[in-house]
Amino acid sequence: MLLATVLVATSFPVGAAITHGLDSIILTLLRFALAALLFGPIVAWRYGLPLPGWRDLVRYGAISACLVGFFWGMFAALRHTSALNTGTIFTLTPAIAAAFSYLLLRDRLGRPAQLALPVGMVGAVWVIFRGDLDALLALQLGRGDLIFLAACVGMGCYMPLVKFLHRGEPMARMTFWTLVMGTGWLFLLSLGRWASVEWTAVPISVFGGIVYLAVFTTLITFFIFQSSTTVIGPTRVASYTYLNPAFVLLIGLAFGEPLPPAATYPGLLLIIGATFILQRTKPA
Repeated sequence: MLLATVLVATSFPVGAAITHGLDSIILTLLRFALAALLFGPIVAWRYGLPLPGWRDLVRYGAISACLVGFFWGMFAALRHTSALNTGTIFTLTPAIAAAFSYLLLRDRLGRPAQLALPVGMVGAVWVIFRGDLDALLALQLGRGDLIFLAACVGMGCYMPLVKFLHRGEPMARMTFWTLVMGTGWLFLLSLGRWASVEWTAVPISVFGGIVYLAVFTTLITFFIFQSSTTVIGPTRVASYTYLNPAFVLLIGLAFGEPLPPAATYPGLLLIIGATFILQRTKPA
């Protein structure tokens, strides 16, 4: 989950860099389709790929619909809002996942975990705004932020839904069919959009970004998320979201950015403490 969290942290700047170069639905479709094409031969070699029945297709379709909603919402939102705003809203995902875990799985968090969720949220927002209270108070939410909030509801539902609908099949196979069904949803959504795309005008960097997102922040992270959800539970998986701002800072340092101001360090401590508490607690 730490590896997956690092990869997810890179998706926001990459997504923001390429979202204006191609229609968001087509961009997400290419991302899903490429990930499925790359993963399919590996799954077939390791586990076999029998065609799923219609009940299985319904399961995979429900899971993939949550993912499609999130990734489409992220690209659509980044056209109208900033990566800073989306990073802030994304900190709501663990609380949303906890709510869906209770509804679907009847997982009830103990009191320490109930306290850790808002503490982690405060820590993540603290780091995102680098301890600047004035910047936080000046935050303005608009259309793009509402779109991304709806997308985060989809992501919060996705993690409990994986555990709720898992029927014991190899997780790699479940991941592959989730990608395939997601590609199908996106293909239907993209009908009527292809004619408006001027492929020769799309920068090569956009295709490079799609390849990166397909391999690292789609294929690998989907497999890790779905495998981890069945082992440690959806709320604890979602709690790693709080570490995203910290990893964004570390990634910036790796590319030569200066050290963050000392005002961010209390937020980092809150994030680490909240994540540790959530990993040590089990559903009641």
